[in-house]
Amino acid sequence: MPTMTDHNIGTREEWVEARRALLDAEKEHTRRGDELARQRQQLPWVRIEKDYRFDGVDGEVSLPDLFRGRSQLLVHHFMYAPSWDEGCPSCSSVADGYNGFRLHLENHDVAMTAVSRAPIAKLTAYKRRMGWSFPWVSSFRSDFNFDFGVSYTESQLAHGAEHNLRPLDIEVTLPHGGTTDDPVDAAESVGFSAFVFDSGIVYHTYSTYERGTDALWGMWQFLDRAPLGRNEGDMSWFRRHDQYPSG
Repeated sequence: MPTMTDHNIGTREEWVEARRALLDAEKEHTRRGDELARQRQQLPWVRIEKDYRFDGVDGEVSLPDLFRGRSQLLVHHFMYAPSWDEGCPSCSSVADGYNGFRLHLENHDVAMTAVSRAPIAKLTAYKRRMGWSFPWVSSFRSDFNFDFGVSYTESQLAHGAEHNLRPLDIEVTLPHGGTTDDPVDAAESVGFSAFVFDSGIVYHTYSTYERGTDALWGMWQFLDRAPLGRNEGDMSWFRRHDQYPSG
């Protein structure tokens, strides 16, 4: 980790000059971000033809049910495979953020829901442990995760799969030289998807993966403004929020 002596030290006048130049770049970045948001909203809507079913705390629910009376739905594809004992620590950090502000979304006609393949009993127990209140459903009995590019069987990976709109570049060795489509041991990835409910029809409007999810992970936005940044080269410090040393 850099020390103060490793960094350029300047006068207040030099800082102001450099900060003004950076401000110009930040303003351009903001304007570009506004334009990208408009382009996202102009993407064509794709009608959802499948009758996806999920397991919720009160029983089976449909994709329209996840809107909870609202016209828009944001889904966090939360990495939690059926065989895992805990949810993904990175996804957990993302959830720490929207667990707090989802109330504001809900009062602006936007529902927020996490979807994972782990059984609902595991999701409910982990949600209780983390102290979260957002809706969370299990897609274990449906193709939802596979259709939206966040889960892959070994067979899919071995014979060509696509992630983030391009082929996955990954080497997979299958057991005994064979193939398996066992969904329990499928590979997991993270993503966000958006849907709209219009005249009784659900449409898929947007999905993002990999670095596209950075802007939705609140912690990174704060670290990007800290003096030493993300320090992503060493992630050994990172924990689920209940696993940090007390104090």
